[in-house]
Amino acid sequence: MPEFSEQTLLKRFAENDSQATEIIYKDHFNMIRHLIQNNNGDHEDAKDIFQEAMIVLYENARTDSFILNCQLKTYLYSICRRLWLKRLQQAGRMTVLTEGIEETTQVDDAMDHHQRLSAEFALMEKAMNNLGEPCKSLLEAYYLEKKGMDEIADKFGYTNADNAKNQKYKCMIRLKKIFFAHYNHNGK
Repeated sequence: MPEFSEQTLLKRFAENDSQATEIIYKDHFNMIRHLIQNNNGDHEDAKDIFQEAMIVLYENARTDSFILNCQLKTYLYSICRRLWLKRLQQAGRMTVLTEGIEETTQVDDAMDHHQRLSAEFALMEKAMNNLGEPCKSLLEAYYLEKKGMDEIADKFGYTNADNAKNQKYKCMIRLKKIFFAHYNHNGK
């Protein structure tokens, strides 16, 4: 595989380049596996934690404001270390992690942002599931399947695109009410 600078690798990773993803896994997974296995975890735990860290890295790499101010291995190690500590705390198996890398970096903001987004996506999924039909299908057709209003009008039996658009608006209002009821109920 060709060698890339870390910035180029991150840029390609953010563009869904499978080769860049492969390189990141190949270069860094064993370090994370070692961290997890030396701290009450197994190979499957390491795979889970590394996958979650890759999602955090991907989300961050896709933002214009993200600047990697340390080595990629340090950044990934810091994310994985924090994720693993959190998982150990939740499982009641809190331990002092054995340090395996000299330098760690602040990933608190990135992790907090990732966790907040994950929680909001879970709430949105719950709201969508409570929305009912035909609203759920209509919104999925428009936002996920990228169907136009004429096509939605035909599919759902509305007389024209304007009526379909009006119904989509009403469905969005209902979805927002459900979402914010769950959001506010969960102490956000």
